[in-house]
Amino acid sequence: MKDSQDSLSDLFLACEKHGVSPKPFILTVNIAGQTVSLFEQNKFVKQFHCSTSRFGIGQIEGSNCTPLGLHRIAEKIGGGMPAGTVFKARKAIGHTSQPEFADAKITTRILWLEGLEPGLNQGGNVDSHARYIYLHGTADQSSIGKPSSCGCIHLADADLVPLFDLLPEGTLVWISEV
Repeated sequence: MKDSQDSLSDLFLACEKHGVSPKPFILTVNIAGQTVSLFEQNKFVKQFHCSTSRFGIGQIEGSNCTPLGLHRIAEKIGGGMPAGTVFKARKAIGHTSQPEFADAKITTRILWLEGLEPGLNQGGNVDSHARYIYLHGTADQSSIGKPSSCGCIHLADADLVPLFDLLPEGTLVWISEV
């Protein structure tokens, strides 16, 4: 299985191919391992457990699959809100402590991704941004570490909040199978 340094090398190759400049912070998502790795100045900092799609890997709109390839954080939503805030259409609508939101799917923070590879995750029916692919929290924190999302990448609140605060818009995100 590839390690996080291999994923970083793959990200740099994709950056070169698509004329994208690397940024100080980089996230790599390993679908097979259900992990997210944080790099600063190309040095490994920390790894987090995550959950990707229970429907597998795929690029097509409506597939509920997690897309592969080079992305960037296009928008950050929910800064300053309490952990457990529930979002619908990117607007805060409640909290997981309320019984009606106990099983909310999108919580705490949203890092909305934009694909950077035309035909793979950008444009047409493969556009990650138009598919609303996020890194976000979930009310079911026990699902972290196994495929359980509908295409997005779930992180535990304890990991998501500091990442959200640290990472600027434009941060590169590499999503790979291994």
